[in-house]
Amino acid sequence: MSDLTGKIAVVTGASRGIGAAIAKRMIEDNVKGLAIIGTNLETLQAAAGKLDPDGKKVAIYKCNVAKRDEVHDTALKILERFGTVDILVNNAGITRDKMFHKMDQSMWDEVLNTNLNGQVYFCWEFIPVMREKSYGRIVNITSVVASGAAGQANYAASKAGIIGFSKSLAKEGAPKNICVNCIAPGYIETDMYNAIPKEVLQQYYDSIPMKRLGKPEEIASVVSFLSGDDTSYMSGQVLTVSGGTQT
Repeated sequence: MSDLTGKIAVVTGASRGIGAAIAKRMIEDNVKGLAIIGTNLETLQAAAGKLDPDGKKVAIYKCNVAKRDEVHDTALKILERFGTVDILVNNAGITRDKMFHKMDQSMWDEVLNTNLNGQVYFCWEFIPVMREKSYGRIVNITSVVASGAAGQANYAASKAGIIGFSKSLAKEGAPKNICVNCIAPGYIETDMYNAIPKEVLQQYYDSIPMKRLGKPEEIASVVSFLSGDDTSYMSGQVLTVSGGTQT
């Protein structure tokens, strides 16, 4: 477990699934303050109530990460509340799966704008803050699908873009003690996968050497590792958390 005492963290897509597990782990790691971001106010309120019943550490922000103006306004509110940001976890993402020859432009744009541009927008907001104080930890969530998958050309492109984007930021941020790394989850047990027909899930199980889906908490533990000072000499890396699945 990392000691994040005194740190201010921001987690996008934090109302459920992997994001909710990351937020919970941040509280367990003793962050001073935590901003959780999502598009559903009710689920955010429920998540915050579990994480921080007294409302002293956790602040919620409804924000569509694909919209630049909403991200800017949200960032200003976070800085007004907490004064700074030490840790940024870009987790928000969506899927709009279809074979490419049947995919319309709206499906492409929605996924790229949310998954890739959403991370870009939050980095634009908080990297200047991190550079000014010569400290920052950014963890961007990509996917094993970044290497390509049938029916997910838009998703794969967005996740591959995150890797190149993050490696570039790592080189730019290194002189200012800003570490930028990625986590590439495999198949994780979330609401999205629970809705998949059993026969299709079985195909996923069969392709995973560990023969099970991962748990959101298993991604959160790696986020914790990358968010602390034990990884102060680690940047520009992609850690695959996939039960042995190769990319």
